[in-house]
Amino acid sequence: MAFDSDLALRVREALLTISGALPDEKRMFGGLCFMIAGNMCCGILGDRLMARVGPQAHERLSAEPGAGEMDFTGRPMKGMLMIDAETVAEDAALEFWLTHCFAFVRTLPLK
Repeated sequence: MAFDSDLALRVREALLTISGALPDEKRMFGGLCFMIAGNMCCGILGDRLMARVGPQAHERLSAEPGAGEMDFTGRPMKGMLMIDAETVAEDAALEFWLTHCFAFVRTLPLK
C-alpha cells in the first residue's frame, strides 16, 4: 500500500514544530511510520493518519469526528486510531492529532 506523500510532508513539518526535532521514519504496516526516541508516534496508511494516542485517551479520542478503530489485523488495537484524510486536511486538525500522539509517545521510555 502506498502512502500520501503530501500528508507525509505535512506530518514531518508539524512534528518538527511540536517536538522540536525531525522524527525518524520507517516503512511499516504497508505505509510510513514516524518514530520519536525509538517509539512509534504516528503513521500514514494510504491517505489516512494512523494516530498512536495511548490506551487512556483511546475511548475519548475515538469519539472525535473522522476517527475510527485501527483494525487491519482483524482486532482493534487499543491506543491506535485511524483518522480520515478529510479530517486532517486542515493544518490545525492535523496538529490536534499529532499533539495527542506526541503527548503519549513522550511518556514512553527511550528505545
